[in-house]
Amino acid sequence: MLNKLRQIIEPLTLKIGAAAAKTQIPPSGWTALSLLASIVSAYFYASPSIYSAAYAGFTLLVSGFFDVVDGAVARATNRVSNQGAFLDSSLDRLAEVSVFAGVMLGGYASPLLVLLTLSFSLLVSYSRARGESLGVKVFGVGVGERAERIIVLAALSIFGLVTLGVFLVLVLALTTYIHRLIHIVNSLKKAL
Repeated sequence: MLNKLRQIIEPLTLKIGAAAAKTQIPPSGWTALSLLASIVSAYFYASPSIYSAAYAGFTLLVSGFFDVVDGAVARATNRVSNQGAFLDSSLDRLAEVSVFAGVMLGGYASPLLVLLTLSFSLLVSYSRARGESLGVKVFGVGVGERAERIIVLAALSIFGLVTLGVFLVLVLALTTYIHRLIHIVNSLKKAL
């Protein structure tokens, strides 16, 4: 859903990319900063205190911003590559695992809820990768891509509603996975 908006605001993200490129940090550096911010977010989730959920939510938003910047810098500096795309998507999965591990360790949600949420979040990404490897365009299919899931969990965490955030991310991820599953199967049937 936000990926469709991302296409509309592409000129703005290119400006952000050009500005961020002036720091001399390469796209992979921004990817690493995104992962680092996710690990800091996981630390805050895993160390519950009066403001830790808010700190976790804020650093999760920072991670999401850096995740947008890495691609914008790559496009602005004409350094888009398969290697960078692979590194970005791989570290994004590592970031998701770390954040949900922090949520579970902090006791914000039951281990079962966290496991289901993480599993379907990873399946959303897997379904895109596998579908596109089979020649099916999956970009933008579903209501709960990574950006939406980050925003929901981060925003609700800032307001101290981590459990609700995890539950809503599960709903978004499950809905998106089912939507993608149907889309990919139907697209493959038409291709026969």
